[in-house]
Amino acid sequence: MIWNSLRSMGTAVLLASAPMVANAAEEVKISGFTWPGYGFWHIAIEKGLAPDLDLQYQTIEDPYESFNLIAADQMDVVSSTAEFTPVGVESGLPIKLVAFGNLSNGTDKIVAAPGITSAQDLVGKEVAVLEGGLSQIFVAMWLEQNGVPFDSVTYRNIIADDAFAAMIGGGVAASEFWEPYGSNTLKALEGSSVLAHSQEPIWLKQGVVADGHYMSEKFVTERRDTARNTLKAMYDAISWWQENPTEGNQIIADGMKMSVEDVELVLGKDGSRTDGGLYVYDFMEAAQFCGSAPGNPPFDQTNGQINDHWNLVSEWWVKFNLIKSVQAPETGIECELHKELYDAGYRG
Repeated sequence: MIWNSLRSMGTAVLLASAPMVANAAEEVKISGFTWPGYGFWHIAIEKGLAPDLDLQYQTIEDPYESFNLIAADQMDVVSSTAEFTPVGVESGLPIKLVAFGNLSNGTDKIVAAPGITSAQDLVGKEVAVLEGGLSQIFVAMWLEQNGVPFDSVTYRNIIADDAFAAMIGGGVAASEFWEPYGSNTLKALEGSSVLAHSQEPIWLKQGVVADGHYMSEKFVTERRDTARNTLKAMYDAISWWQENPTEGNQIIADGMKMSVEDVELVLGKDGSRTDGGLYVYDFMEAAQFCGSAPGNPPFDQTNGQINDHWNLVSEWWVKFNLIKSVQAPETGIECELHKELYDAGYRG
């Protein structure tokens, strides 16, 4: 990075050799796991959409590692699933959920092994999920909606490739998958089937299976202008991708080290945000979900629904004994950044 190199040279050399160098861009450290929904950070970086910021994206597959880096003041922004906030707050992590990033629109599925056709068939059996993650809530809610107590199954904490292998080998009766693992399982395991998928209206309306963007409290309070501009850069990247989906998907694929086909499976090909398995919120929709701009977000959601989402996932974490009680949404949610952008005339 230019700034670090110059600093190491000393003041005299700097003044003598680079008198025309302008103030260096401010570094912002961002992390997330390998997932196309977070790939807009790569577009913001590649296209220079935040020239005053030095956005640094680091792929970290374990979200807990990312959040621990925030606690150690070594990370500013984390993109991860949106259900973690109540757990993080009760654990004392200095984080705020600042944006509802995207909504699973079919990319998440509960896939059953051959011979399993209903929720009742799963009673007493093992289901693969990410324990303490959205997949566990998704399965638990689906069971109860179909008349089966959420704790009538055994949740096994195995995901992705391991869950795929467990399904193929007959180790679990069902699993919650995101793409491309769900489609791959259905192709590889004859007789497997989909019990539920996130494109069903009930899941879309409640916003259950979704991603969010988190910032450290220190970043939000002490570097507020930078935090606001970082958020704006992400929405500018989403807008750019909508106009340039082919190039944008290639940038995301390169940045995430994924195939373009897998990126397109999740985000779609045409920039409409509806032809893939993930619906990406633009600025206005995210601001509406936050209650920071007038109007309602998509899928029959309501203005300010982020508070209802907080309460919903909190209640489930109490049931799973991950937290002791439901706290007020404002303990973990920061929607004022959206309001400040909206009040300043920004519309994405």
